[in-house]
Amino acid sequence: MRVAIIGQGYVGLTISVGAFGAGHQVFGIESNEKLVTKLNAGLSHIEGISAEKIKAGIASGNYLATSDFSKISQSEVVVIAVPTPLDKKGEPDTSILQSAVASLAPHLSDGALVINESTSYIGTLRKIIADPIMAINPKVVDFAVSPERVDPGNARYGLANTPRLVGGTSKSATDRAIAFYESFSGEVVRVSSPEVAEAAKLLENSFRFINIGFINEFSQVMNSLGVPALEVIQAAATKPYGFMPFTPNVGIGGHCIPVDPLYLQKNAKDSQSLSRYIELSEQMNQAMPEYCVDQLEKRYGSLKDKHLLLIGVSYKADISDTRESPAEAVIELLESRGAKVSWHDPLVESFLSKSSSPISGDYDLAWVLVKHSNLNLEGFGDKPIYCVNPIDSHRDWIPILGSSGK
Repeated sequence: MRVAIIGQGYVGLTISVGAFGAGHQVFGIESNEKLVTKLNAGLSHIEGISAEKIKAGIASGNYLATSDFSKISQSEVVVIAVPTPLDKKGEPDTSILQSAVASLAPHLSDGALVINESTSYIGTLRKIIADPIMAINPKVVDFAVSPERVDPGNARYGLANTPRLVGGTSKSATDRAIAFYESFSGEVVRVSSPEVAEAAKLLENSFRFINIGFINEFSQVMNSLGVPALEVIQAAATKPYGFMPFTPNVGIGGHCIPVDPLYLQKNAKDSQSLSRYIELSEQMNQAMPEYCVDQLEKRYGSLKDKHLLLIGVSYKADISDTRESPAEAVIELLESRGAKVSWHDPLVESFLSKSSSPISGDYDLAWVLVKHSNLNLEGFGDKPIYCVNPIDSHRDWIPILGSSGK
C-alpha cells in the first residue's frame, strides 16, 4: 500500500517503521523541517528506533520524510498521529489535530482510508475528522480509529506484540484498517464502532491515572505512619491475583497518562456525568510535586540559597521525552523557596530553554527524579543525594518517600 503518516514523533515514526518494514511505501508527513532533514539523512530521534532501520527504509525506496501534504494524493491510506495535548488551562487541545485535518483533506484521493491514531475524546473521528473532511472532499468514504499504543522505551512490548484496536465508520473501513495493521502488527482486535475504540484508549490510561493518584495518596499516609511505602507495595505485589503494583512518584508525566483522562472528563462534563475519581486523582497527582518538595525540606532543612542539582528531567527512565514532565513544577517550587536549581540528564538536550549541567561536586545536594540506566554519579562527591523512593542499594540514596521513619 501507499501510506501517508501525518506526524513523525514517537507514534508516527514507530508506525512508519512498521509499515515500510512490511513493504508499504510510506510518506512521513512532518511540519518540522529540521526533523524532515534529520530523518531523510537516516537519523532517528526516538529511543528504540535505530538509524539503521530508517536508512534501510530510505534505501529500499519505501520511506520518505516530507512536509509536502500533496504526497497524500498518492496514498491509499492516511494515518493521523499528531499530538493532542492539554492547553494552559488543562483543557483538551485538538488544534494540532484540526490543523492536520484541514491540511490533508484537499489532497485525499478517491476512496482513501483515513485512520486516526491520535488520542482524543469520544466522538473525535466523526466530529473533528470525518465531518470536516467530507465537507471539503466528499470523495473519501472510509474512516477508522486505531488508538496508538506506543510506550517509549519499553523493550518488552512493541508493534509486533501489542494488540491493536480497530473501529471504523463502516464494515469496509474496519476491514481495510485491519488489513493494514495486520501486515505489521501481531493481534488486531475488531470493535463495533469508533467510539468503542476511542473510549477504550481513554479507559486504559484513566485506570492508570486513578491508581497512580491512589498510590501517591497511600504513600503520604504511610509516611505519616512511619511505614516504608515501597516495601508495603512490594509485599502486596507478592499476591499472584487481584493486585497490580503502582509506584508513588513526584508527579505524573508523559504524552498519555496525565492527558487522556481529561479527554474522558470532557465527555463526562458534556453529558453532565462528571467523573469524581478522575477529578480527585488529578488533584492528588498535581499536588505531589509540592508534597515531595516539603518532604525534601523536612529531611534536609531550608533550601534558601542552596544550589541543588535535579537529576533526570524526562518523564520516565531511559527516554528523552519531557512532555508533561513533573520536573518543571519541581523546579518552579524549589526556586520559589530560594534555591538555585540546575539539572542533569544525559538523554535530554534542552529543557526549559537550558542545557544539561555536568555532574560535579559544586552543589549542596542532588535530587534524583528519574534514574536512567546509564546514570553515572561519579564526581558528585559526598554531598547528599535524595530520591523519591529508594532506587537501589546505593548507600547515598536518601528517600523522600518510602522511608522507615517519620
